[in-house]
Amino acid sequence: MNNYQLVFGLFLALAMASCEQSYQRLPIAPLDEAVSYQSRIDIDQPTSVLVDLYWSGAAVRVSYEGDSLFATLQDERGDNYFNVIIDQDSVRLLSVDTTKTKYLLAAGLSSGSHTVELFKRTEWIRGKTTFFGFEVTGIAPKISKPAAKRRKMEFYGNSITAGYAVDDGSGADSPDSVYTNHYVSYASLVARHFDASYHSICRSGIGVMLSWFPMIMPEMYDRVVPTDSTRRWDFATYTPAVVVINLFQNDSWLIEKQEHPEFKARFGEEKPRETQIVAAYQEFVLKIRAEYPEAHIVCLLGNMNVTQAGSPWPGYVAQAVALLGDDRIYAHAVPFKETPGHPNRAEQELLAESLITFINNHIEW
Repeated sequence: MNNYQLVFGLFLALAMASCEQSYQRLPIAPLDEAVSYQSRIDIDQPTSVLVDLYWSGAAVRVSYEGDSLFATLQDERGDNYFNVIIDQDSVRLLSVDTTKTKYLLAAGLSSGSHTVELFKRTEWIRGKTTFFGFEVTGIAPKISKPAAKRRKMEFYGNSITAGYAVDDGSGADSPDSVYTNHYVSYASLVARHFDASYHSICRSGIGVMLSWFPMIMPEMYDRVVPTDSTRRWDFATYTPAVVVINLFQNDSWLIEKQEHPEFKARFGEEKPRETQIVAAYQEFVLKIRAEYPEAHIVCLLGNMNVTQAGSPWPGYVAQAVALLGDDRIYAHAVPFKETPGHPNRAEQELLAESLITFINNHIEW
């Protein structure tokens, strides 16, 4: 080997080593200061290496510069779906496996910083999804915390808020979790319209007095983990300016089913009187008011048949709000959508438009 070959070989080896050193894999722990969360999340310890996501609309965001972004996830049942959102544009659906897996979220984007969000579109009844962190790859990859949302909101609701069966184009209200899409629910649409971060405390079938199962909203509203009554949410950690309560649809059905086991468990043989219904609603609203003394609270009703012509339920809500005598608590009923089943995308959009107009007309925030 002559001197030229020796020098060239040494140069090539150094160049290759330099390239290998420049191309990096940057792990990002779940509690890294650059990672942003939306919703109530379950963190057992400050040094936790994982975060559990339960609630509809739970989201994890990070901004990065690099070639690719990965997330490591594991689902409890393999029944949860997420939207992968790049730079505020929903781009694809992600199904999470029961095996701990590293998923490619973004690659081949233009140079510069990009914000990627994992958004949970399914309900907590499908089980939890565990987030183990992100990883950025590239030459000198970087991360940063996404810009915070300007406002904060909170929603309490049932299947309408959850976006149950919203993507079932057949109108059959399929229970398959792939058709539930909270991202296109009125709650998510309204929050995005106002550039607001939000929490969505919802479950299909839940009511204020009666649900299709033993738990009612007054027993669930203050939980961190929806399945654990001992894990209480610290309301001081998140203060919304606007709270929306959209309940009573399931109560309106179940109050007529005196043979249903949940009716018997709550009321025995006698239907609750109007005064009891109004008082139950008032009591729940006062629970929310106690946690958020300054918030605007919109007592929304609609847009399924609880607000159809002749329904007494809008009157119950209006009466409860009037009796509370609080000028920051409002009643707003959205007319019945005049179709069977749960709201589809277009009907969710109409519900969102009505709520947006109401907020614009009545609330300064």
